[in-house]
Amino acid sequence: MELRHLRYFDAVAETQNFTRAAERLHVTQSTLSHQIRQLEEELGLVLFDRAHKRVALTEAGEMLRSHLMPALQQIDRGLQSLKHAPESLAGELRIGATHSFNTRLVPLCVSAFLGHHPGTKVSVEELSAEQIARRLVSGHLDLGVSYRPNDRTELWFEPLYNEELRLVVAASHPLARRRRVRMVELHHCRMVLLPAQFSTRKLLDDCFEAAGAQPLVIAELNSIAPMIELIRQTDLAGIIAETAVTPAVDLRVVPIEDPTPIRTPGLLWKKGANRSPIVKHMASVIRRAAG
Repeated sequence: MELRHLRYFDAVAETQNFTRAAERLHVTQSTLSHQIRQLEEELGLVLFDRAHKRVALTEAGEMLRSHLMPALQQIDRGLQSLKHAPESLAGELRIGATHSFNTRLVPLCVSAFLGHHPGTKVSVEELSAEQIARRLVSGHLDLGVSYRPNDRTELWFEPLYNEELRLVVAASHPLARRRRVRMVELHHCRMVLLPAQFSTRKLLDDCFEAAGAQPLVIAELNSIAPMIELIRQTDLAGIIAETAVTPAVDLRVVPIEDPTPIRTPGLLWKKGANRSPIVKHMASVIRRAAG
């Protein structure tokens, strides 16, 4: 079934005449009749009563048209909006992103966005999830790419996807050759983690507690890149989103289970804020990239 079948059906239903519908659609009557028969055969239903000079909808046809009309109108509005959409946006967009997303996702999206709208200025700040939430509330950011904030009723959160956090170790680490590691096996493991004020650290602490494990937190760093470098040069292990780790021969990324730490990244903006066309378009770019 294609869109033209539905448009042909709607034209016949409105005119109640194959000849007039064919003239409106700029096709021959035989072509129109053939297309309607194709639609009926695919549905396994008779949509038109052809017994009289005036074509009438059957009960099945009436039901189809009642659902079809709003959909066709929505499609037409969307196509019409494209014709009148500005070719290029202008203005400034301020984005806050945590490190995990500022490594690959956000630069990819900014590149795609500027390729279509070179007259736009985009500013990106790499911040913690709590800092992003505060700056959105205060109006210093237009859009956040982060995690669901706690106790922030002033913000809208739109989930993008779920991501697992993985164990990251140097290639020489005892756990480097493992296919999977259970959380309880990290009991007394020497680790580098984010500080306690980060939401990811709270998630990990909850997972450790659920597994009955107490890692030896030797170092705490508030940025992922230094954590990875420290892991590379020492026997310390870390737990990091795989998307934030650039593949390297001297690092290993190992899945964790029982429990698996999972975060849900998403888009954030302030409730009631006037979302400009620039914000809306960047949000759609990020959705497509995340999907």
